[in-house]
Amino acid sequence: MKIPIKWQKQTKLLLIIDNPFLISIFSSPQKFQASQKLIAMSEKNIEKVRNIGIVAHIDAGKTTTTERILYYTGVIHRMGEVDDGTTVTDWMKQERERGITITSASVTCRWLDHRINIIDTPGHVDFTIEVERCLRVLDGAVVVFCAVGGVEPQSETVWRQADRYGISKVVFVNKMDRIGADFFNVCKEIKEKFSVTPVPITCPDGAGHNFSGVVDLIEWKHLLFDEESSGAKVISNILQPSLEKDCTPLRKSLLELIADADDEAMEQYLKEETISVERIKKVLRSLTIKNKIVPVLAGSALRKKGIQPLLDAIVNYLPSPSEVPAMIGYSPDGEKVEERKSDIKAPFSAYAFKIQDDAFANQLTYLRIYSGSLKTGSTVLNSTRNRKEKVGKLLLMHSNRREEIGGAVSGDIVATVGLRWTKTGDTLCDPAHPVVFEPIRFPEPVVFRAIEPKFKADESRLDEVLNRIAGEDPSFTFKIDEETGQRIICGMGELHLEVVVTRIMEDYKVEVHVGKPQVAYRETVTKTAISEDVFDRLFGGKQQYAKVKVEVSPAGRGEGVIFENLWNEPRLTPLMREALKESILESISSGVLAGYPVTDVKIKVIDGEFDESRTTDVALKVAGTGALRKALNDAGCILMEPVMSMEIIVPMESVGDVIGDFNARNGKIVNMETKGGTQIIQGTVPLRMAFGYANELRSLTQGRGVYTMQFLRFEPKG
Repeated sequence: MKIPIKWQKQTKLLLIIDNPFLISIFSSPQKFQASQKLIAMSEKNIEKVRNIGIVAHIDAGKTTTTERILYYTGVIHRMGEVDDGTTVTDWMKQERERGITITSASVTCRWLDHRINIIDTPGHVDFTIEVERCLRVLDGAVVVFCAVGGVEPQSETVWRQADRYGISKVVFVNKMDRIGADFFNVCKEIKEKFSVTPVPITCPDGAGHNFSGVVDLIEWKHLLFDEESSGAKVISNILQPSLEKDCTPLRKSLLELIADADDEAMEQYLKEETISVERIKKVLRSLTIKNKIVPVLAGSALRKKGIQPLLDAIVNYLPSPSEVPAMIGYSPDGEKVEERKSDIKAPFSAYAFKIQDDAFANQLTYLRIYSGSLKTGSTVLNSTRNRKEKVGKLLLMHSNRREEIGGAVSGDIVATVGLRWTKTGDTLCDPAHPVVFEPIRFPEPVVFRAIEPKFKADESRLDEVLNRIAGEDPSFTFKIDEETGQRIICGMGELHLEVVVTRIMEDYKVEVHVGKPQVAYRETVTKTAISEDVFDRLFGGKQQYAKVKVEVSPAGRGEGVIFENLWNEPRLTPLMREALKESILESISSGVLAGYPVTDVKIKVIDGEFDESRTTDVALKVAGTGALRKALNDAGCILMEPVMSMEIIVPMESVGDVIGDFNARNGKIVNMETKGGTQIIQGTVPLRMAFGYANELRSLTQGRGVYTMQFLRFEPKG
């Protein structure tokens, strides 16, 4: 579809654009209202859709890579830079000031007649939940590694997150222009740490200052990227003898892999016939989608080299929505397995993976549509909460910019306005064909801070803002301490809460006082205990009665709370059973030692007494809570603290000082290795001993040391 566009008066060019999305970005909505319909209806060929995420360790170059992709696909006409705070996907003020990605951003582009929906995700461990909920709805991922740093801690985390959802991957080894870059070492680390087969499909020509381009091992060409056109012009050359000699072993390994996986290719290989480029790509695509291999490409996003081959790889090797397994869900009663294939004609189903507070629309709900179609004004069922929802508007998102569209279909990622009850992790579906998809499990916050408004008049406003932020970010919670009346905000780390506080003050204009970061402890039990409690009294003008017996026992570390109702009383209605369960799980959120939530515990309701005329859900709740509190008191509760996994990279001359300080913090060293003139120290440390570590490490290493830290598990407090 070719659409001639007459640009506004200040632009003298007349261009031919075949991307309706670009029309919406660069032209006025008044002049091109038809583009809305085009976006809603354009090329709904699901085979030509790619839903991918850009994921990596912090500072590996995800956002720069995304920026180059948007430039070369024509979505933007000028490349921004992270250091300048001018990138498209890092649109929040805090992101541009800090030079990091905090919230995931969705953008759309086209390449080789394919539509690519991209989500750029954060790399900092405090915002891992952003990566988790995005990977939940994606079909493929581009994993970016630093050619110097290799496989870093957060890289491992996001890789395993992607594995959990069976996501196919393409690897981009970035920063080949840096001193110490080693493409083949990164491939080796990928193979060793993830037990996968990395398959180079481009090979770097040089490294560091000598990095000039890449060799396409499939088409057997030398690719250079013209600097005058900012890398947009790709120059394809025949390989010089010296370069051909260096790359021939890689080419041979690639062809052997293809031959082993395909009978026709094997026959051609044994006869020393040429295996066609089309067959190589077809076999690579099949192996990648089955997660048997990971294609690996080299480049430098900052120097604008290697991005176009990466775009080719996204289209050629990552799956379309129709090539991934059907989404598995359950009937609302949980008794029947429901399957939703990526089919436009199937009943509508979608997953709400992100809520965003929006100044224009109040609240945006991001959806991945798994089956069927959705139109503006439709009534859908939130099967997770059993509520009907009316779809006000459908939006195609381009970072923080939006374009209203009339409809969306299976495979699309869109935002919607007007959903009142829907939260992150909820399922939306056709009311006539209900289905519930498995929700995301969010990690428990490990750091908290007290927060209060500077002015008493802002108390209600602060509560409103905290509720809005908690609605957006499931890894953030807040509560009011019953004893002190203080508001307590809880998050995944110091940076996480710093960003929240900054948003409260700068975005919502509420001045606050904030306490120092503190550790969010947990309680657990050390032995089995059984207790019972009776509720028998006049309540609400009626005599009410219930007796409940509860057993608590230790669970394995990291198992959380396991609840089971074994009380074989047929007169207990489903509502009564649910009320009893809810009351026990609510009371477990405050332990008996210091009021911290109880974790790693098994709770069983093992018996009770029921009076048909007097037993109510209220009586059951009170008796159940009382029995649980007694059992916890008898079960030998102890305090648990969060322990963090830490990796520290320091210059060799600072190793002794850093190790000494780490040991003084009750840290335990797990592994040490030397890489590129630096020492990598891996270990664990209690979170309470890690506050302020960034400043101390800078002091010990003259600003040259860096570290990453993420939650590992709760352990008994020493």
